[in-house]
Amino acid sequence: MELTEKNKKIIDDKSYESLLSKWRFAPSGDPWFQGETGDYWGKRMAELKTKDTGAAVRASKNIG
Repeated sequence: MELTEKNKKIIDDKSYESLLSKWRFAPSGDPWFQGETGDYWGKRMAELKTKDTGAAVRASKNIG
């Protein structure tokens, strides 16, 4: 999926837990994880995880 400003804002507004939840439970081939948007999704998750590793562990435990 092409990375538009709208998609970028949607991703930027989500918490790490929200990003991780969609990442884990989205069906295979979900367009949010394809192309430029998918690349940005992964980069944003990595940024947030680096900022607070403890929050990333808690998010993982919370969503299962």
